[in-house]
Amino acid sequence: MAFIYYYHPLASFCWKPLIAVFEAGVPIDPVVVDLGDPRSKANFLAVWPFGKFPVLVDSASGETVPESTIIIEYLAERLPQAARLMPEDARVRREARLLDRIFDHYVQEPMQKIVGDRIRPEGRRDPFGVAQAHEDIRTAYRMLEPRLEGRPWAASETFSLADCAAAPALFYADKVEPLGAHAGLAAYLKRLLERPSFARVIEEARPYFHLFPEKPAAS
Repeated sequence: MAFIYYYHPLASFCWKPLIAVFEAGVPIDPVVVDLGDPRSKANFLAVWPFGKFPVLVDSASGETVPESTIIIEYLAERLPQAARLMPEDARVRREARLLDRIFDHYVQEPMQKIVGDRIRPEGRRDPFGVAQAHEDIRTAYRMLEPRLEGRPWAASETFSLADCAAAPALFYADKVEPLGAHAGLAAYLKRLLERPSFARVIEEARPYFHLFPEKPAAS
């Protein structure tokens, strides 16, 4: 079974399925997409016209699978070693899916808003939108801190889809809205960073970290 994975090593949403891939030991053929390169961009648009990664192509079935959550669910359906990422218990599975959505929509997306604003030229920035994004992340922190209390992993005792979503979300969000007094979330992020699958993702992304805009672009 051959899987082609279109992604960029620095992109937070691309990290999520990669963690699942490394957790399950799924062999993939990674293809780094450079949207700044016309040929790379054209090749990717031929695969997925919306031009957003990650995208998984299952060479055996011919299926093209976009969206980070859908990729993980697809792997869990197709491969026994990935099935554990989707908890069997209905209540826990629902919790994992809910947390996946929270980490994506209320942590990762606001983080990307803040980071994206940093590279905008002066006069085209959105201070109101950035302020709202910071507040969304702080709200997520306040909600997540007690919800995850007492759990070794996000949804339960077992590493799951929710943790694949949490790892990139908290890693990058901590850079723009530090976890600060949220000791429980900080400890959880530390456990994620120590997880071999996530440590590998971080190590493979390291050569690209200089591209992350730590501060707003100069005016």
